[in-house]
Formats: sequence, structure tokens, C-alpha cells
Amino acid sequence: MNEFVIDKKAMRRSFSRAAANYDATAVLQREVCTRMLERLDYVKIQPERLLDAGSGTGWGGRQLAEKYPAATLISLDIAIGMLQNAQSRSNWWQKLFGAKRNFPVCADVEALPLSPNSLDMVWSNMAVQWCNDLPATFVELHRVLKTEGLLMFSTLGPDTLKELRQSFSGVDEHSHLNRFADMHDIGDMLVQAGFAEPVMDMEYLTLTYNDVRGVLQDLKGIGAHNTTEGRGQGLMGKAAFARLLENYEKLRRDGKLPATYEVVYGHAWKPAPRVNRDGAAIIKTSFKL
Repeated sequence: MNEFVIDKKAMRRSFSRAAANYDATAVLQREVCTRMLERLDYVKIQPERLLDAGSGTGWGGRQLAEKYPAATLISLDIAIGMLQNAQSRSNWWQKLFGAKRNFPVCADVEALPLSPNSLDMVWSNMAVQWCNDLPATFVELHRVLKTEGLLMFSTLGPDTLKELRQSFSGVDEHSHLNRFADMHDIGDMLVQAGFAEPVMDMEYLTLTYNDVRGVLQDLKGIGAHNTTEGRGQGLMGKAAFARLLENYEKLRRDGKLPATYEVVYGHAWKPAPRVNRDGAAIIKTSFKL
């Protein structure tokens, strides 16, 4: 067993349970989404059909719908609770007249139930870090995009929650946090998946808390607590929790405990397929890391 493999069933349950109160806690996710939306101002694209991959409660999708009012939006999330929460916020006229340009789909980003070459744009805010096979996920996103289609996403880098990771060190034998891919490795994955001209950048965003319980409660509130296969199956013992608190307290600065997030941004285009001398398309179907 790979202790860092994400248990998708546990993840789905966790996010579904968190849906009702998600928006009240997802400060970081909304801030990153806002920064991604600002980046779209510099991209020349008017998609007719776009995918919000990992749509959550639909806040980002509503901003995309406002930006591209003529587009058909597919809101895809693995957690049915998230989609139900988003649907409950639909405009009254949509409910009354049945007008619908937003199609909810409950599915895994790693196995999209969508036709090849069917989308002009894929948008994904803080979702692909929940994929077990990130290179294959980018191949899948490439598959559903049309030629000249755009992929824009954000995810988390390896320094995310470094303070919490450091504080858990030596507490027990279980895994407590996911592992995240490095920005440069993600850029290589995009190229290997067939994307052209990937642009990657990163920034650190730090939230501060009064105590460790605040950090853990926020992670639980957005459904992002530990769902790796190597997690402990019961509650953490009092002694282990006391060691966690003691370790984290050593990192207190200016009266607050920091929780750092390494936020990685990327976008890339699906180029026209290369052709051989006879005009036949050359399609890459496999790759090695």
C-alpha cells in the first residue's frame, strides 16, 4: 500500500459533508480563484463550452458564467454534496423556466465522462492536487480540449502546510498530509501530455491562527483533512496531540501560528496535432517520467 495514495471514497464523503459550510471557511480557495480570474483578463479567449473541474459549491463557476455569459458551463465535482449545494443557489428564473447553461456532472477529474475535443477551455481551481495520477490527469484534460483550447489551473506545491507537516514529524507512524508535486515537474507533465507553451508560476500565501485547533478546523471545514490511505483510522491519542501542539507552538511568530500555502498557477494550450509527410496526424499516446 502507498500510504500517500488518496482514498477517493473518503475524499468524496469528506467534501460532501463540508459542502454546507464550505464557503464560510474557504478563504484561501476564493482568494486564489480571484487571482486566477484576474489572469484571464490577459488571455484572448471566448469559449463556447468550458469545464470547471473541481467546481465545489460553484462560486468560481458563477464568476466564469458572468465573464462568459454566452458559454455553456459544465460544473464537475467528485462530491455530490458540493454539486447539490451549488444547484440550490441557482437563480430563481432558472428554476422557474428551466433555462440552463450550467450542467452539473458528478465525476472524477481523473476519468472525465466527456467526449474528446469537446471543450474550448478547462478551468480548475485548487482541485488537481487531489488526483493520484497527475500526469494521466493532464492527458485526460488534453483529450477533452479542442485544438487551440486553453487549460488554466491552480494547485498546491510541496511547501504547503510546511509548519503542520513539521509539527507532525515524529508524532506517530501515520501519514497526516498529502504530498504535492513541484511546479517544475508539473510543467514537464504538461509538455509530456501534449500541451504547448506551459506557463508556470508560484507564490506563498500565509494564513495565521490563534491556535493549532483553528488550523485543523479550517482544513476540516473545507473537507481537506487527511484522506490518504496511510492515515490513522481513529482519533489521535492525547499524548500524540499534545506533541503536535508543543511542536507547532515553537513556530509561533508575533503571537500567531502560521499556515503557509505554496500556490502553483499554470496555463497551457492544446496545439494543432503534428502531421507526417503523408498528412497523417501524429498523436502521442504514452510517455515516461
